[in-house]
Amino acid sequence: MSDPALDTLLLPLETGAVELASGARVLFLRARAGQALAALKGLELLCVQSFAPDRDALEKAGFQVAADTDETGFDAVFVLPGRQRQEARAQLANAVERAREGGLVIACAPNTEGAKTLEGDLADLLGSAEKLTKNKCRVVWDAVRPEALNRELLGEWLALDAPRRVLDGAYMSRPGIFAWNRIDPASKLLADHLPDTLKGRGADLGAGFGYLTRSVLEKAPKVTSMDLYEAEKRALDLAEQNLAGFKGKKTMTGIWSDVTKGIEGPYDFIVSNPPFHQSGKADRADVGQGFIRAAASGLRSGGEFYMVANRHLPYEQTLSQAFAGVTQLADEGGYKVIRAVKGKGGR
Repeated sequence: MSDPALDTLLLPLETGAVELASGARVLFLRARAGQALAALKGLELLCVQSFAPDRDALEKAGFQVAADTDETGFDAVFVLPGRQRQEARAQLANAVERAREGGLVIACAPNTEGAKTLEGDLADLLGSAEKLTKNKCRVVWDAVRPEALNRELLGEWLALDAPRRVLDGAYMSRPGIFAWNRIDPASKLLADHLPDTLKGRGADLGAGFGYLTRSVLEKAPKVTSMDLYEAEKRALDLAEQNLAGFKGKKTMTGIWSDVTKGIEGPYDFIVSNPPFHQSGKADRADVGQGFIRAAASGLRSGGEFYMVANRHLPYEQTLSQAFAGVTQLADEGGYKVIRAVKGKGGR
């Protein structure tokens, strides 16, 4: 798949607007794999990525990948900021913090996802910013100079995506993860339609900060264990905190992985509010379809799968192919809640 933001991010190197010496220490925050990374050949590159599908792609391509790093002193720090404003500013500040004095910070965003704001933000931090535009994206960069650096703003922005109490203190969350400061209405609808008769070993696919798992454990006392699958490690770490009240009472395991590549099991039941976006804004029905297939493979015969989705997403054919019985439990507020049962013989 094409990745215009990644391609444009490396444009300063390709055009000669920026030069890095062979062997330079380079950090890439929110790194993604792609052909454009060939421009970083010969450099000492560390990729930071907490989103499992992108982590997997980078590792497959042979890059060194970490979920996070405390290292500093890099000659250049590249970053592809997220769309959420507070998280994006925190990522930009983190890039500045990790660069050495005189080191470069290079960031890029699509024009429709805050490119102009990104340019202004980098200039506010570093005192100025160079730019190039291509592929309907803007790449901005400048060196970290102590005399120009706005240290007060740097400190403020570093704290913008810190974990915090939300929803009247009921949950820990942070900007940048899905529905970070609210209960997603689709998840709420699914939780309302889960039976209190659920029991045994369960799983939550795309667990986020732990709302659905907590709903299951509060509602169904005969559930003995829950495995939480989540692609975004930042969310999974929060889920552990949000489920601390069940520690020692229920068996819980957080699994940082791409659900579409398969899950463990066998499970007695599975719940899920599958994502339908990845790095872009376009609907991705294939992700939810992958969740459905993974759920079917991970359930025991007779096991139940409860899912919620936007009404318009085309999941019915995949469900009918993967499960013996499919029932719609609700159709409210633009969402549908579905119960599917795995039959004998694997379907």
